[in-house]
Amino acid sequence: MQFQQLQYFVAVAETRHFTRAADLVHVAQPSLSQQIKALERELGADLFLRARGNITLTDAGEALLPLARRILADADTARHEVQELAQLRSGRVRLGATPSLCTGLLPDVLRAFHDRYPGIRLLIEEGGSHDLVRELARGALDLALVVLPLPTPSPALTTVELLHEDLVVVSSPEAPAPGGGGSRRTVRVADLEGERLVMFRHGYDLRELTVAACRAEGFEPDFAVEGGEMDAVLGFVRAGLGVAVVPRMVAARSGPGLRVTPLARPGLERTIALAHRSDVAPPRAARELQRMLLER
Repeated sequence: MQFQQLQYFVAVAETRHFTRAADLVHVAQPSLSQQIKALERELGADLFLRARGNITLTDAGEALLPLARRILADADTARHEVQELAQLRSGRVRLGATPSLCTGLLPDVLRAFHDRYPGIRLLIEEGGSHDLVRELARGALDLALVVLPLPTPSPALTTVELLHEDLVVVSSPEAPAPGGGGSRRTVRVADLEGERLVMFRHGYDLRELTVAACRAEGFEPDFAVEGGEMDAVLGFVRAGLGVAVVPRMVAARSGPGLRVTPLARPGLERTIALAHRSDVAPPRAARELQRMLLER
């Protein structure tokens, strides 16, 4: 019994016509008929009752049909799984992330992914959550790390919470400690009133979060410098231009030249989520990166 014979048999059973079945499987009708006869000889039973203009299944044909469909379906699944695995030897993953996550969370995970799948190209796009959501919606990204809640909730996206991250205040060791100096080991958001802040550009989630927290304490933040990306903000703080509110992971990776002061409880935190389109399954390689991020 040959796999091809089962394909031809199912095609005839579904169309109840040899010529239409031959067109369906892209083979000449005489070849299809010969293969069906060979299958019948192999099984020792007729599979079709052939009357002019009327093809019906025999009892043997009725018994074989669900088995043949199952065999073909299993073969298709096997082919698909092997192809999916083969895709992990080459291809690409298009990942969007906020700049702070590119600095804090991603390096270790991407290194582990690259070590395991060196043939996969990693295309990283930095941006605020609003921009990344738009890029996901138009199909320009496979996955995105975004900050919840989303600026514009989208029912077309699926989000899975990844982590909750504390925010801290960074300052230059050469400058007075934020909040009036002294030996305090933490600082409150209210203590940032009167501090000169180094602030991110518009569209940064951290900018919106920090400004909202200051306003909730009844004051408008005072910007010494604004408009920078993460690396620029950290550099300006090292230079003593002001203080900044950044994620703890970024502060931990920032190297020497910064004083890190935690925020007193309840402090500030942000929720990081992994997002993808709801209507399109991410490619196999993107799903593998997603699994590694969730299991990190």
